[in-house]
Amino acid sequence: MEDTKNKKLLVLDIDGTLVNSKKEITKRTRDAIIDIQRRGHIVALASGRPYPGMEKYAKAIELDSFGGYALSYNGGIILNCKTRDVVYRNMIPRRYAKPIYEYAKENNIGMITYKDGCVITGTPVDHYMKYETKLNNLNLKQVEDFIGYVDFDMVKCLLTAEPDKAEAHEKKLADMLGSELNIFRSEPYFIEITTKDVDKAKSLSILLDITGMEQKNCICCGDGFNDLTMVKFAGVGVAMGNAQQIIKDNADYITASCDEDGVVKVIDKFILCD
Repeated sequence: MEDTKNKKLLVLDIDGTLVNSKKEITKRTRDAIIDIQRRGHIVALASGRPYPGMEKYAKAIELDSFGGYALSYNGGIILNCKTRDVVYRNMIPRRYAKPIYEYAKENNIGMITYKDGCVITGTPVDHYMKYETKLNNLNLKQVEDFIGYVDFDMVKCLLTAEPDKAEAHEKKLADMLGSELNIFRSEPYFIEITTKDVDKAKSLSILLDITGMEQKNCICCGDGFNDLTMVKFAGVGVAMGNAQQIIKDNADYITASCDEDGVVKVIDKFILCD
């Protein structure tokens, strides 16, 4: 394995971190990320998105050329972007599809899961599902027999509900399945369900083993609630200037906002300073 003792692993959330408020990677940010990869440092993207929703950003910063990684579904799957190999996955056993689906049906909220570039649902299609589908470049497939169709382990389930109701459903689902599954809201209208030990920090510990990197050389940048574990885990945990307050409270460093090329400031201070 290549000597990595003097190399850094830069891990970036996408929305509100890598991209600005227009969902764009600025030229300055892109050039800085590509430059450090040319110097031998490793870059990974960590997002709640499925990989199809991450791919254009991964390609824009040339992870496929330099052998960077994509941690999709909040770390449920780790992909080597150069080889296209899935080096880690942690799935929800298929037996959980039935109780989650029945809860969604009984409470008139949406439920989706993912397979082969598709969003799969057995509940009525709502505008939140359409948004998730469009955001991640996926196809939406509605099936009549959802339980019969989902004969596979699921990387993630996503429940959709109006924000004024989603918090209560999150708590009810946590009471029902929280001892077995990880249940949290990624947006006011999205209730995410993964296996109990899936989070960005867990997958990062696995990525460190894969790459031979040390935790002290891991720099993680994020802004949202699902970035908290990796910001706390990192050798240097960074909150964007636009981050939620809890991320700032737990960060080692607060950089500029995503609209002010905050990632470039991190690269200059913690990677190019050596």
